[in-house]
Amino acid sequence: MKINNTLLFAFFFLTQIAFGQNNAEIEIQGKITADSVAVEGINVLNSTNQKTAVSSKDGSFSLFAKEGDVLVFSAVNLTTLYRRINKQDLVLGKIKIQMTPKSIPLEEVIINENSKITAENLGIIPYGQKKYTAAERRLETAGDFKPIMLLNLLGGSMPLDPLINKINGRTKMLKKEIEVEKKESYLKQLDNLFDIDYFVNKLKIPSEYVKGFQYYVVENEKFTIILKSNNKTMTSFLIGELAVKYNEIIASENK
Repeated sequence: MKINNTLLFAFFFLTQIAFGQNNAEIEIQGKITADSVAVEGINVLNSTNQKTAVSSKDGSFSLFAKEGDVLVFSAVNLTTLYRRINKQDLVLGKIKIQMTPKSIPLEEVIINENSKITAENLGIIPYGQKKYTAAERRLETAGDFKPIMLLNLLGGSMPLDPLINKINGRTKMLKKEIEVEKKESYLKQLDNLFDIDYFVNKLKIPSEYVKGFQYYVVENEKFTIILKSNNKTMTSFLIGELAVKYNEIIASENK
């Protein structure tokens, strides 16, 4: 009986040693990357024994841990990651950690129907800086010759291009292009403000005359000034007056 008790005690003792060896902490070597690049300054915490480490410049760290311990990896700009240590980690003595950058929410931007996104309010160009259309840029490049420039020309302080373009008619052609470009811009603005039903049902313009009426109103200087102001109320009021006149023209032509 005494021998059996001794054997039982020995077995229990050896079992505890083996169990203790399986749960002994060992030093784990690790390397941390984010988007395949080694990251420095990552905080590593063993949440079981509360031991900590910080990754070096090449993303490496070392920390004592045992099977079942949970390591916590955290940084300000990276998503916190939890990693449980398993048997294979203990056998290799090494682990690799891949972290992901946090998605940073943008500040709320509220855009309503009166909001207008421009290069100025985005800070791309200064406020008040003149903006040229394609036709205006061509005219600016060609040069618009004016009589006062003749003094500078005679003094040799200006190029001949503006005078040559004036003589061969290029300047006149470019100015005409600008006027056409403006008209097209006004027509596009009209399309954005009013649909075809407005012209036909509200203004009583026959459908086959709508396009002609649009050209008619953009030839009116007073109307284009109001149109450019983006005041829809005033634009609607004036276009109503012009519609009455245009319908009178149609009626007189059809007599």
